[in-house]
Amino acid sequence: MVLSIALGALLIDWTEVHRFAGQVEARWARHQVVPSAVPSALADMGRELADAQLPIDNERVEHWMVQFSTTAKLEFEQTLSRAGLYSDMIREKLRARGMPEELVYLAMIESGFLTNARSTVLATGMWQFMDPTARALGLRIDAYVDERRDPVKATDAALVYLSELYQQYGSWYLAAAAYNAGPTRVTLALSRRSVGRAANNGIFHHAAADENLDGQGDEDLYWEIVDHLPKETAQYVPKLLAARYLARYADQFDLDVTLADPYEYDLVWAPGATSLADIGEAMGLPDDRMRELNPQLIRDMTPPGSVYPLRIPVGSAYQAMAALATTESRSRLADD
Repeated sequence: MVLSIALGALLIDWTEVHRFAGQVEARWARHQVVPSAVPSALADMGRELADAQLPIDNERVEHWMVQFSTTAKLEFEQTLSRAGLYSDMIREKLRARGMPEELVYLAMIESGFLTNARSTVLATGMWQFMDPTARALGLRIDAYVDERRDPVKATDAALVYLSELYQQYGSWYLAAAAYNAGPTRVTLALSRRSVGRAANNGIFHHAAADENLDGQGDEDLYWEIVDHLPKETAQYVPKLLAARYLARYADQFDLDVTLADPYEYDLVWAPGATSLADIGEAMGLPDDRMRELNPQLIRDMTPPGSVYPLRIPVGSAYQAMAALATTESRSRLADD
């Protein structure tokens, strides 16, 4: 059973909602989760999500709601707290592009909102870009700067890429799957579905041709091909939706979440080869503060040879300029 909400259209089978709520309550009781939160959350979900742009598949999402609120609860709480750093910035950019704000949770599933995340296959940053994809999207990667670790620039690149994938597939679910697994694997899964239909119908055609991209069918298509996707990707959208709903109902599920302060900064132009540690010390900042603001500077210094836009705490421009002058004077004295 699929409870679907898409493009502002609320499509609810309330008999199924109550039946499923009972099932979830029974299952979650075995995980020592407060049962009363489950049916009320599902009921509220149906009433409040008329404006949501992503539907849910209950059975798959339920599994990850259980995991995130029991076995992986502490990690989920920490990740959700860390979301405070970047959530507002990402949501603002999504709104500006007319994209679903729920896509903010892709960064949560990809990296836990960690700018220094690095996978076993060397995908890097909050949005987990591989080197070729990042370069193709205009991100700088060299010996001094890796903009995959820049939360602002990497977010811009990720939204461009997701928009391109949506244009290709006509579905945010399929776009998310292609973001995770790569377009080739999603297209292959669609082709396998088409072959299956051809065997049944005696006709071969691309699966997307069967779907109304302006309605619910395009999102249903994800669930039709999910068994043809890599295991990690098959869990990707359910994880996103589980995170989205638990975040909304954090209090009801007894999640201890204290949002981190938003990532905010001012800019100053710093000379090449400026040490983050030296500037931070001259400004009287905590040891890692400049590194936190400039995670893209992988050698903890601005790249040599030209000035660089350095991120500093909000309201500290004069202090930063004085610190830059001091450190530059020290550098000249050392050279002499």
